[in-house]
Amino acid sequence: MRGLSDFAFAIALGAFFLSAAAQAQEPAAREIRRYSAKEAHQGVAVGPELFYAVDNNRITAYDRATGERRAEWVGDTRVFQHLNSCEVDGNELVCAHSNYPRVPMASSLEWFDAITLEHLRSRSLGPGIGSITWFTRHDGFWWAGFANYDGRGGEADRGHRYTVMVQYDDDFVRHQSWLFPDSVLERFAPYSTSGGVWGEDGLLYVTGHDRREVYILARPAAGSTLDHLATVRMSTGGQAISWDRSRERTMWSIDRQSDEVVVSEIPEVADR
Repeated sequence: MRGLSDFAFAIALGAFFLSAAAQAQEPAAREIRRYSAKEAHQGVAVGPELFYAVDNNRITAYDRATGERRAEWVGDTRVFQHLNSCEVDGNELVCAHSNYPRVPMASSLEWFDAITLEHLRSRSLGPGIGSITWFTRHDGFWWAGFANYDGRGGEADRGHRYTVMVQYDDDFVRHQSWLFPDSVLERFAPYSTSGGVWGEDGLLYVTGHDRREVYILARPAAGSTLDHLATVRMSTGGQAISWDRSRERTMWSIDRQSDEVVVSEIPEVADR
């Protein structure tokens, strides 16, 4: 550290070791299985019998028992620009879609048949909040994560700190919204949230763009900023995730470097 005084060097060294110690104390997920899936660039969704690897304008369904392909959908790139997370909802697959990296940012929801992947319908959410990256069902409502970025794909007056979670009813009427805490925003920067799901414990599990970690959050008792309860280390880096409802505390994520879908067991954390 050339040019630093002995005192400054000691401070910097101390901060480094404190950071390393804090990371070592973070709980870690345990890998269970990996599947090869070349489309796994934006995220993954999982249902009772199939899982879905998601790319910008492509979705491929795989048999979760054998890993074999079952169906594929490819969209027109003039219309389908940036699919993000998807979630199985009964017989349908609902996906978050945005016009990233174009501005102004605009978002839509896209529905597909969960077996054939036929595109069924669309709902525009328009501009004004950010780029939707995840959309998930919990407690009788829909919950959406809207990303904002410091650089490419962001708007001049809206950086990553404008990332927001919105609660919708079944008629897509906006009920409430929350900001993310500083401790998570600093890990998002300069990007934003990429994945979000509610666990069976009633807590929100959120990923960023590329860091190998999941942030566990809760709705606050008061105010409009989510509470950050814990960070769990993962073997995969960010992007859209899916909670496996058929197996306790199991999350699906993607490894973009190896084109794989990864199944992991998430450790429990205290809710307050």
